[in-house]
Amino acid sequence: MKVNIGPVPNWRFYHHWLYDWFGYTPKQKTSIKIHNYDTWGMDHTLAHIILPMLVQLKATKHGAPDVDMKDVPKKLHATKKQLDAYGGVDPKHFDRWDWILDEMIWAFEQKCRDDWMEDYDYNKWDSEGAKAHQERMTNGFRLFGKYYENLWD
Repeated sequence: MKVNIGPVPNWRFYHHWLYDWFGYTPKQKTSIKIHNYDTWGMDHTLAHIILPMLVQLKATKHGAPDVDMKDVPKKLHATKKQLDAYGGVDPKHFDRWDWILDEMIWAFEQKCRDDWMEDYDYNKWDSEGAKAHQERMTNGFRLFGKYYENLWD
């Protein structure tokens, strides 16, 4: 696989005129070449691309979307009184989004590891530990899908 993604063009006031006059609007330049073997383990291949993007997003983000309380631990829940008092952006608003991002990052880190099951020693197999590990990964991927359209800076 080879991916080249150029910077997003700056939008200038005159681009509206260019579009109106010539049908031109600047677009981000992308070039993507997919080989047959890239889709053999597409989940693994994409994890290596998604993981560094999530890490960078967490480090550089400037905002946070609304997060469902059912997706985070109780300690991050807001009360109705807090939500009403702060207009929806309570003191834990950004902490909830950080927690969601951390869960996504952890899940993709595990997907990038080929050996995560070795954490559960084959000699005395910890099936409960392995099951909990897999469930947490699955939840991280679920959160990625649910909040996909909120992955913006």
